[in-house]
Amino acid sequence: MFDTKHYQDKMDHAFSHFEDELKKVRTGRAHPDMLSGVAPEVYGQRMPINQVANVTAPEAQQLLVTPFDPSNIAAITQAIRDDQTLGLNPSDDGRVIRVPIPALTEERRRELVKQLGEKVESARIAMRQVRQDAFKELKRKKDAKELSENDVTRIEKDFDHNMMTEYQGKIDAAFKAKEQEVMTV
Repeated sequence: MFDTKHYQDKMDHAFSHFEDELKKVRTGRAHPDMLSGVAPEVYGQRMPINQVANVTAPEAQQLLVTPFDPSNIAAITQAIRDDQTLGLNPSDDGRVIRVPIPALTEERRRELVKQLGEKVESARIAMRQVRQDAFKELKRKKDAKELSENDVTRIEKDFDHNMMTEYQGKIDAAFKAKEQEVMTV
């Protein structure tokens, strides 16, 4: 028989990656996950910001980045400034980095929704890739006479109607919620 659990796990992983990507899109309120994609170059290599500093949101419109090693302040500040998708301008006082979160303009909100749309499309592509992998495995098993034509057809329909529909619905719901959050002034 054909086990779809492996492919379900892959889809779960793709969806959780999509959710992580959504968290990085800012909504006008400070959230420590906004900087999760920033990787400053410290000690001769790029490292995720959470490995070189503590990121907190003491206020709704400000992030506070406290480096574990104060000598990395310049590298962390530059990495935040260089990430154009964030559009943030950090300042440091030698001990901590303050990152003010500017209010979103209507134009910037529309840009963010457009970015969200690109992330949705990436997630859908990942889901389709998992589906294609499953169908290739089904074809291989059918050619090897491990599964009958009827089994393959039934599993393909089950895959399309249950799993794909379920995950597409989850993606759409997460997108709608994030879009609402971004567009709310």
